[in-house]
Amino acid sequence: MHWHAYTWTGSAEERDREAERRPGSPDFSSSAVPPMRTGDWLAKPRSRIAATFDDLDAALDWLSSRYRRLEGAFTHPDRVGLDERLASARDALPRGVDVQWGEWLTGGRFATVSLICCPNRHVTHPCPVRRP
Repeated sequence: MHWHAYTWTGSAEERDREAERRPGSPDFSSSAVPPMRTGDWLAKPRSRIAATFDDLDAALDWLSSRYRRLEGAFTHPDRVGLDERLASARDALPRGVDVQWGEWLTGGRFATVSLICCPNRHVTHPCPVRRP
């Protein structure tokens, strides 16, 4: 198993374009908005992949760095906290459970930071990256 990393930041109006967030939509592949189901990120073009990890610690470092970049723009203090989020991700990812964090940001924006398991236990999309 490995993990593909994805990010998205956009407006509430973009996020609300629900049809584009479903793989059956003709606009799904070209739309930048995140999919409704986390595993459907794998059906997006591979250019959407921010990084790919085989190593859990490297994947968690990536999550942490993305969180820290966004943290100053959160509209509300994070009641969960980074340490708890990382502990949960450390438990979930090796068991094949996707991790997706979403937060409202200042200016009516929303951000998602995701690590998607590949292969994925909930969807049958092939790996978007050929690996040796």
